[in-house]
Parts: sequence; C-alpha cells; structure tokens
Amino acid sequence: MSERQQRILAAIIEQYAEVASPVGSSLLAKVFNVSSATIRAEMAELERLGYIMQPHTSAGRVPTDEGYRFYVNQVGEADNNAERGRASRALTARVESGGLPERTIRNAVDTLVELTHNLGLATIGDQLYMSGLSNLFGQPEFMNGNQVQQVASLLDNLEPWLREAAPNEPLSVYIGRENPIGRSAGASLIISRFRSPYSDRSYIGVLGPTRQQYRDVMSLVRRAGEALEEVLYE
Repeated sequence: MSERQQRILAAIIEQYAEVASPVGSSLLAKVFNVSSATIRAEMAELERLGYIMQPHTSAGRVPTDEGYRFYVNQVGEADNNAERGRASRALTARVESGGLPERTIRNAVDTLVELTHNLGLATIGDQLYMSGLSNLFGQPEFMNGNQVQQVASLLDNLEPWLREAAPNEPLSVYIGRENPIGRSAGASLIISRFRSPYSDRSYIGVLGPTRQQYRDVMSLVRRAGEALEEVLYE
C-alpha cells in the first residue's frame, strides 16, 4: 500500500468515526487537494485490497475489519495531542482519588465511559464490572436485533473468557470478527492488563462499535491500566 493510500484509509476511518456515514471521494479530494478522480482510483485500490467497502451503490466507502486492523497496527503509540493529554490527566486524577481498590477501579471505568462514550468494563476479583450500556446500545450500529444479541452474548461470556485466555499484552485490541464471542456484532474490544490486589492479570477497557476513534481510545485505555497499577501498588 502506498503512503497516500495509507493516509486516505486513515482519513476514511477517522471521518467515519465522526459522522457514522460512508465517506465520499469529494470530501477526501478537498482534504488531500487532488481531484475526485484521483481519490476514486485510490479508493478502488483500497477496496480491491479489502480495506474498505461500498455499502450501497453510489455511496461513499466505509472501513472493513481488515482496514481497521491495518490502521490500529500503524497507530502504535499515540502521538502527543493536547486533547488526549487533557483527557489522560482527567482520568489519572479520578483514579488517584478512588480510595479502596474496588472504588478506584470503578472510578477508572466510569471515567472511561465519560471520555470514550463506549461501554466500560473491568475485572474486580471474579466479577466483571460494567458501566455505560446505554452508550453502547445507543450507537446506530446496534439498532439491529441480531447485532444486539451478538453483543449481549459477548458480554455474557467475556469474564470467563478473560480468565481462561488471560491476554498478556499491556494493550489488546479485538476488532469485529477477531472477538472471541459475538463475531458478527460489529464491535471492538479494547482492553489493558494491570496488576491489582485481586489478580496479577486484571483487565480494564471498553467495548464499542468497530467505528471508533482508535487512536484516542487506545491511549486512554492504556493510561487507565497504567494509572491503576501505579495507584494500587504505590
């Protein structure tokens, strides 16, 4: 994939996260200061590679799971952004004021819900604490009954799956069909591992549609895990 195609893919993903509707060539032509025909040719190649798709005739394009995965792999460590910095400081402050370990973890989850507008979750002992269900099911992707059922199945089975699979990365991102359960739900699970008084493999994260501001959300989830470990083991 060329550098311009990578930038076009990133622009499609980031714009789609904002507006929840397919991204057209005319908008991208303005962003990249090239002709719409040039953008359409690049989009056709991205579609051929499987990174974007055209949901309707004459519509713009939306990312596929493969497109999101390529983007997430490229994002890596988030860059230094002032808005992300403010959100990270707010999260850290809430975690530091938590008090008892359970309250501290709940504070971190509730803050992630406020900052990401996703469902937040964390393991506390053998329990899975969740907050923000209304955020999750208020997303336009989850108006379909079958998808809601898939998401519910994922949530029902998430705690035992985390205990059994025990992901060992500081940050893990499961996009769409990569999820262990509810593969057709169109959801992404972003989780951070941290040490707590309950377990050396406790987890905090968010669940939302695949249409995510991944750079921002990954940065916040990573920081939540780091802040919890710092506070619980200071």
